[in-house]
Amino acid sequence: MLSLADAQARLRSALVEGDAAAIVPVLVGGRDPAKRVAIHRRHYAKSLVTALLGKFPAVCWLMGQPFVTEAAQEFIRRRPPTAPCIAEYGADFSDFLSDRPGAESVPYLRWFAELEWHLGHVSIAVDRAALGIDAFAATPADILPDLVLALQPGLRYLPAPWPIDDLMKLYLTDTAPDHYVFEPAETRIEIRGARGKFDIKRLDVGTFAFRSAISSGASIGAAAERALDSDAAFDPGRALTMLVDDDLVTAFTAPGH
Repeated sequence: MLSLADAQARLRSALVEGDAAAIVPVLVGGRDPAKRVAIHRRHYAKSLVTALLGKFPAVCWLMGQPFVTEAAQEFIRRRPPTAPCIAEYGADFSDFLSDRPGAESVPYLRWFAELEWHLGHVSIAVDRAALGIDAFAATPADILPDLVLALQPGLRYLPAPWPIDDLMKLYLTDTAPDHYVFEPAETRIEIRGARGKFDIKRLDVGTFAFRSAISSGASIGAAAERALDSDAAFDPGRALTMLVDDDLVTAFTAPGH
């Protein structure tokens, strides 16, 4: 008798790789188990392709539905899900898209798709209670640089060599200008969302370096150093105040103290 793990492995081979030879002999009930497995495989593929297309409607708008559908079909063959949460499936689809034949004519595709991926995730986040600046009042000044801040869950930071935020706004507003010039430009984007809504905002180089470092788990001091490396005029105190005033800080810890 097959163990559960063996049965699951054989079924996975049939659905993901199309190799049903190992599972068909052990299937019971009904007629023609090979055809039944084939039906499940078609449903498996269709559901994943549908899920991917649903996560990237703006990319479909930009590249055309046939291009994205073909890419999605190939993606699920090469990179099947590795986790049970379908909401997380497709995190690397933007990189996959940029390597497809035809994508070379749209050099900003990867960043545009990554922006859309982030928008989909931040929009379903739920804001946590934010801290006010008074929450830091009891913290000694010498400890402040060592604080590690927790930020709102619906917050992402994306640097891009193209103004992809402008292109996304064209899609979101359903506008089609008579003439549109799209040229390379270093762009630093903050994406914030919660409960079905989101906002896209550009940041200056110092603020972006500071906030993205904080978001990655850097201490206030380390984040400030990164920001100062990119902008000598950066003001750490003002940047921290703005971060708090924007209701982005939800907690802080002081490792080692």
